[in-house]
Amino acid sequence: MARPTMAQDIERRIKELILDRALGPGDPLPTEPELMELFAAGRVSVREALKALQAMNVVEIRRGFGTFVGSLSLTPFAEGLAFRAVVRHGRGEPGLLELMKVREALETGLVGTVSAGIPAEDLAVLRSLVTAMESEAARDGRVARATDRAFHLALYASLDNHLLSEVLDAFWAAMDRVRTSTDDGHQDPLTTCRQHHEIVVAVAAGDRVRAASAMRAHFDGIRARLERSPDPDDHGATVTDRLPDACLPSAL
Repeated sequence: MARPTMAQDIERRIKELILDRALGPGDPLPTEPELMELFAAGRVSVREALKALQAMNVVEIRRGFGTFVGSLSLTPFAEGLAFRAVVRHGRGEPGLLELMKVREALETGLVGTVSAGIPAEDLAVLRSLVTAMESEAARDGRVARATDRAFHLALYASLDNHLLSEVLDAFWAAMDRVRTSTDDGHQDPLTTCRQHHEIVVAVAAGDRVRAASAMRAHFDGIRARLERSPDPDDHGATVTDRLPDACLPSAL
């Protein structure tokens, strides 16, 4: 295994410094000269480390003000997911299918936990979002991705897990980035509405098994389309090109 470079070692030590000092987003970090002295390192290595950490949202460099702990958001994680899926999809590999399966496993497991005791106010939000989907389906012939995304985020709000919310949102962002123009003629918004309604009914009844089954059924159509082999009559169309708009990412 190759030894870490000086810049990589400084990256690690800056992370340790953040942890040791219990710093959080927005808190100031030592200045560049202070970091050079603290780590007995040159300016080039310190700057290289800071730039790498900035790309990961671990630090934020504000010109004229200094260096601060970054937002620690999962945006780079989402970008990495998206890029990996696109590259593998372009090579005829199941990049999108793998991404969908991870989401399915995560949500199928979580929805049972939510069913154990979802607050009435959260149920009201979910029901209003299903009503909004039905209105969109009737008016526009499609369910807006933003509405579907809001549903899935609201579904797990009662778990009060900030990291979970970020991870789920990162998957949404990744799917948004890999989504291409699709043929709305194949869209079935009524099925999308019905599936979300069934999830709400199961969760409201506190039925963990039914809720997990409803969530799994919600992913069935997407999985079937992604697993389908390319049709030679499509003249080069990709799997993503044939997906209905309700499936990527709104059916997720």
